[in-house]
Amino acid sequence: MILTRISKYIQDNGIKAYKYHTWRDLEDEDGNKKGELRVLVLDDGIAHAEYQCPNCKHETMIEQLWKRPFNVKCEKCGQLIRVSKLKDQVKKKK
Repeated sequence: MILTRISKYIQDNGIKAYKYHTWRDLEDEDGNKKGELRVLVLDDGIAHAEYQCPNCKHETMIEQLWKRPFNVKCEKCGQLIRVSKLKDQVKKKK
């Protein structure tokens, strides 16, 4: 699965600078990839989040105010999808 909406948004709007950008795999407890989340935060503090829900596989892009910890709720099934800190992800894999 390849998330393409944010790439298209960047290209269409000529975005060169941003505050934060991440692209994460969403895994189950066994470490199997079940979905993806990509977040782009512009200087205005608005987060553009594109995801594939690990629960129902629904794909969409939303905009919401950026704050940490960042999470989105799947608009189809209600699953809460969180952006964990990278250091926490590394600890989890060990």
